[in-house]
Amino acid sequence: MREVAARVYVVDDDASVCRSLARLIQSHGYDVETFCCASEFIGRSDLRDTPGCVVLDVQLPDANGLEMLVRIDPRLPVIFLTGHGDIPMTVRALKAGATDFLTKPVQESILMPAIGQAVMQSSELVQRIAVLEDFRSRAVFLTCREREVMDLVVSGMLNKEIADRLGTSEKTVKAHRGKVMHKMKVTSVAELVRAADRIGDELAAPVTLSPHAGSGHRSPTRV
Repeated sequence: MREVAARVYVVDDDASVCRSLARLIQSHGYDVETFCCASEFIGRSDLRDTPGCVVLDVQLPDANGLEMLVRIDPRLPVIFLTGHGDIPMTVRALKAGATDFLTKPVQESILMPAIGQAVMQSSELVQRIAVLEDFRSRAVFLTCREREVMDLVVSGMLNKEIADRLGTSEKTVKAHRGKVMHKMKVTSVAELVRAADRIGDELAAPVTLSPHAGSGHRSPTRV
């Protein structure tokens, strides 16, 4: 099966900039989509399908790039482009979570390595989130008692100790433990520990990716 090319989203209100950047980026093997305004880009609902990044003009007619940054899924690293950048603006952008802040007209030798690094970061994050979603999809089938047993197993307790803690028999604990291993699709305690560690204490919660409220930072939740 052919490997899916990473996708780069170019958001700039200058049509000529969009066209030239699209040609350049496509020549390096990436899929490219262009948008002339922030609302058109933010309105898309399928931007998480493949790894990629966003090349974003810092000053768009309908949005400020720095404000827009926190509305973009963290699985899509952002590279800012500006025609009039300054050091304070660069610092704010990087602190807010941008991966790069480049000045127009940007050189190919600078832009393409930046895109390559951003796409690599996106690919790693997409993979980690896929693993987390897989573990959570397994854990949702655990009963409350099975989740209790799982937590105690990964904490290092023996079956007899778990039975004493839960006020049940060792035989019952063994049965619950077997169901946990089966539902989590693991064959050893070590694998179960890794799965539980990934899931953390949000076993029943959906995977969410959102900025920390009030911080301005783009950060994946418990990945």
